[in-house]
Amino acid sequence: MANITASMVKELRERTGLGMMDCKKALAEADGDMEKAIEDLRKASGLKAAKKASRVAAEGVVMTKIADDGNYGVLIEVNSETDFVARDENFLNFAEQVLDVAFNNKSADVASLLEGGLEDTRQALVQKIGENINLRRVERVEFEDANAGIVESYIHNNKIGVLVAITGGEESLARDIAMHIAAVNPMVMRAEDVPEEVLAKESEIYSAQAKESGKSEEIVKKMIEGRLRKFIAEVSLTEQPFVKDPDTKVGGLLKEAGADIVQFVRFEVGEGIEKEEEDFAAEVAAQLSN
Repeated sequence: MANITASMVKELRERTGLGMMDCKKALAEADGDMEKAIEDLRKASGLKAAKKASRVAAEGVVMTKIADDGNYGVLIEVNSETDFVARDENFLNFAEQVLDVAFNNKSADVASLLEGGLEDTRQALVQKIGENINLRRVERVEFEDANAGIVESYIHNNKIGVLVAITGGEESLARDIAMHIAAVNPMVMRAEDVPEEVLAKESEIYSAQAKESGKSEEIVKKMIEGRLRKFIAEVSLTEQPFVKDPDTKVGGLLKEAGADIVQFVRFEVGEGIEKEEEDFAAEVAAQLSN
């Protein structure tokens, strides 16, 4: 059986808002698996969702570059260990250099982009700054025919970057859609794009919640269907209320302009990277005791 530490219980409490004993019990029953414990708590307590782990973080920047004819764009994420370095001129110059190479090579392969000069530059920067610098990922969006559609981008504080490709409409519309995606973070473009495994897991959770209500099987079935419809609408771009006009759905906005969305890519600095929390008080105490 996994050792359930106080820090694990604390994290689960922060992510769910539930009591300490409930969190400790859930972790024990899940054998220390944080995500399984959250899923079990959602089923048992009616918890709608859990916050992301507070320690999921990394520093750095995202950057985009769009071709002059608007048919091609690239999005990159370059990481550093601290936000201080992420604002350093040398770091930003390196990120710009990476962006230019990725744009000119029309490549999203990180390893091949770093071959040769860029990798040498990265290593020299690591030695100079004293932090690990990493090109984490690259994505590109392109219309082969320059007149086939529009590629636009939106960057928020160098921390969230979006590329979007639409057919029809104007650059301003594409940029508005990119801004919406940055703010709302949809999972998919359309309702039919939601993966079956995601729907199955949500259905299982809603089923467990609904059965706790003690209502009839028929009503429970309708409750599950209603919650699934709501979930699909919340994660599907075209079903979401547009951030600049909540009375209009993104799909309606596109339709009104005679446009359609073809693709989008969204990067948020550090998403999915686990970074250990540092307990400076404990670290100082340990050093003083030596």
